[in-house]
Amino acid sequence: MPPAARKARTYDPARTRAALTAQVGHVVGAARGLTEDRLTAPSGLPGWDVRVLVLHVARQVEAVARVVAAPAPAKADLDLATWVRSAACSGGPPADGTREAATEGADAAARLEEAAQGLAGVLDEAVAPERLVAVPPGAMRSTDFLVTRLFELVVHSDDLARATGVPVPLERQAVAAVVRLLADTLAVAVPGNSVEVRVPPYAAVQCVPGPRHTRGTPPNVVETDPLTWIRLATGRTSWAEALASAAVSASGERADLAPYLPLRG
Repeated sequence: MPPAARKARTYDPARTRAALTAQVGHVVGAARGLTEDRLTAPSGLPGWDVRVLVLHVARQVEAVARVVAAPAPAKADLDLATWVRSAACSGGPPADGTREAATEGADAAARLEEAAQGLAGVLDEAVAPERLVAVPPGAMRSTDFLVTRLFELVVHSDDLARATGVPVPLERQAVAAVVRLLADTLAVAVPGNSVEVRVPPYAAVQCVPGPRHTRGTPPNVVETDPLTWIRLATGRTSWAEALASAAVSASGERADLAPYLPLRG
């Protein structure tokens, strides 16, 4: 019998708004102090230096005002799990003039601060419960789109901190939302009940086809910390690297997530 369909998780708009505002503030604070040497250093993403990374983050924040100002679509046809697995978050080459702006020596920190100011002005409209927005690659609820902005901010805050050595605090509620989003996406992408993936204290999901356990500890368990999970799911670290460093524990013959990570369409 196929596994029962999962009920889509919902995210509290007020908490999402507060987490997004706080995380944008953390990135702005980190970007202000970046020297030219740091801005031209590799970001850890192929073909991106740190300036490109910061400008990319600015564009992700600017996108909220952009989509809210555009005509609303008639209906939503894009859910969060599909968005995660789309090319929209594949870590490919930056688009929409980001690289050109970086080449011209754009003030990345100033651009990010302007984006943060613009965000503050549209959040009331962005958290409207029935608001729909058009985004690549479809249309979704505006409140869900804000969750995708949390994804971008958390993942790239970690990228920025690792590339520059400058601490970028991660807002607890933002991390919680991104961990749950990625765990739910894994469960949708690899449906089943033979493996339990635990990311305490935020998420636990079952996935991978195979025998279903009914009571007690399941025979196949994967457990890791929130930041390692985010890095695994987005391709910042590999399954083999996480196992070798003991950042992830995996017990049971089916507890190998290497074939399913990172999460891609």
